[in-house]
Amino acid sequence: MEGRLYVFTALQIVIMVALFWFLITWSGPWNWGRYLGTVSVVVGAGFIVVARFQLGKSFSLAPKAKKLITAGVYSKIRNPIYVFGSLLFAGFILIVQRPILWILLSVLVIAQSIRAHREARVLEDAFGDEYREYRRKTWF
Repeated sequence: MEGRLYVFTALQIVIMVALFWFLITWSGPWNWGRYLGTVSVVVGAGFIVVARFQLGKSFSLAPKAKKLITAGVYSKIRNPIYVFGSLLFAGFILIVQRPILWILLSVLVIAQSIRAHREARVLEDAFGDEYREYRRKTWF
């Protein structure tokens, strides 16, 4: 399983590099959508990196209850990778200005909400009242 995690992380890095290359080289107009989108992509990507770092060895592809992380960005948001991934994708949509992609973002948000709910059940089963208190104090 650890090998799959390294492959997944490497794939994420390649995708981020490709995305930033696209942002730098895209010849589209610099308008309000592109400026706002670029900021959203950079902020989203930055916080994804921070969240992955803070999650450390507790990150997994399948829901697991290794350790309850409640510090850093996780002290305010239970699923920051999902939140900032959505922000990143919304920024991309603003840059390329293809309204049809908002439908894809909606599907992504629904899928992430379902996954977050499954993860919450795993964490609640493992950590009980500690997780319920954490959930009460945090957003999504």
